[in-house]
Amino acid sequence: MQLRFSDSVLDLTSTRVMGVLNVTPDSFSDGGLYAAHQAAVGHALQMLEDGADIIDVGGESTRPGAQAVGVTEELERVVGVIEALRCETAAPISIDTSKPEVMRAAAMAGASLINDVRALRADGALAAAAGLKLPVCLMHMQGEPRTMQAKPRYADVVADVLADLEQRAIDCRDAGIPADRIVLDPGFGFGKTLAHNLSLLRHVDAFVATGYPVMVGLSRKSMIPAIMTNAGLSPPVSGQSKRTAAKARERLGGSVTLALYAARKGAHIVRVHDVRETVEALTIQAALSDSTDN
Repeated sequence: MQLRFSDSVLDLTSTRVMGVLNVTPDSFSDGGLYAAHQAAVGHALQMLEDGADIIDVGGESTRPGAQAVGVTEELERVVGVIEALRCETAAPISIDTSKPEVMRAAAMAGASLINDVRALRADGALAAAAGLKLPVCLMHMQGEPRTMQAKPRYADVVADVLADLEQRAIDCRDAGIPADRIVLDPGFGFGKTLAHNLSLLRHVDAFVATGYPVMVGLSRKSMIPAIMTNAGLSPPVSGQSKRTAAKARERLGGSVTLALYAARKGAHIVRVHDVRETVEALTIQAALSDSTDN
């Protein structure tokens, strides 16, 4: 299994790590921490040093209830960061956006991959992605970020999400995007309840069976404290004075556990905030799987 970029190929034989770089003031996990250009670039380079294979740059929060960001503002947030990173590294850089204007500008700046939570459904997005000839990650989302958690419903969440993504992959191929440049993402937490998320996670292998690379984003999701609460174990309680980012870090153990489980189910890429810890866990898991008793 490989993911083909314009000038390189990423081997997906083992699970790869995508490091999240939110250059936004309002993301749950690290809103505001990396909004400044220098801080963003420094953090991305640190994630690469920690073992990230891809850096995913996003200029618009997609957390539940998030407000939309205009094209101009999103461009101001991401383009300079991508340009600076491209001067420092040859590693793949992903642009997390749904806007065709941002896709084009990011590609000009050096982006290698388009990661779209709306699976290229925005007006002009599919045509823009096809014209740029970059690989694309198609994520499933029911509804919009502001309303997606308002009683999401499915007849069969695994079958419904799988069918939707497979149809979007067909649409992409019809538009001229080759199959070896398409990645599927079930969209954990995007219009899904805890039960939906757990069912999708248990069936990640069904998405892998499509033959497309599969990316999974479970890092710091609200399903982690929800699982703890359901098990009768209260998640850590942060004081009101703590930053949101500090609260998100309390989900580290759950995030790494979910990434390991997804990898065991066949996920080719895990999208994470805590790169070093995830890389360590995946490396140890691989060593244990490959080792033999003497």
